[in-house]
Amino acid sequence: MVNLVMDGRIALVVGGGEIAARKTEDLLASKASVTVVAPQPGGRILALAEEKRIALRVREYRSEDLADVFVVVAATNDEAVNQRVARDAMATNVLVNVVDVPALCTFTVPAVVSRGDLTLAVATNGRCPALSSILRAELEDRYGPEYAELVEIFARLRSEMMAQSWDGPRIRARLAQLYRGGVMSLIASGDRCGLEQFLRDCGLEG
Repeated sequence: MVNLVMDGRIALVVGGGEIAARKTEDLLASKASVTVVAPQPGGRILALAEEKRIALRVREYRSEDLADVFVVVAATNDEAVNQRVARDAMATNVLVNVVDVPALCTFTVPAVVSRGDLTLAVATNGRCPALSSILRAELEDRYGPEYAELVEIFARLRSEMMAQSWDGPRIRARLAQLYRGGVMSLIASGDRCGLEQFLRDCGLEG
């Protein structure tokens, strides 16, 4: 699995319904610059356009819409349009995802749970997106917002260990010790004093 860096890159969504809106919002969350093409955009798409978060072209898809595009998502209920988007994208080396049609995709999109800089992804290689959604809901319950803070703490500790010339295996072993030793319960409880003491007991600063 490869994570695409979308920050500032141009993405095109073809379609104006609920699925297209969800894909658009996902791309915006990844910091892409999004354009939507749809002859009859729905309310969510119109709202994003009114908020100046996307560029909206209220018309049918045209091949030239792919100019300068990095990725395109085809999310229409018209099979012929989706096939045309896929064909045009492959001909111009644009990455393409046709929703629920893996055979027409050059990339698929996993179901994602984000906690700060932590990203948890579930994918079925396009075979059963519904299962990915079910498992994502489980992950959302299992991994709460405290995991965003865990990433920040572990990133800082890793930098400190590297500055002390710790090698990779030693760093991984110590972070695993912290994780399994109860650091998450201290973060979740908001017990800052307990967290600092726990880290000191493990030979680290809080």
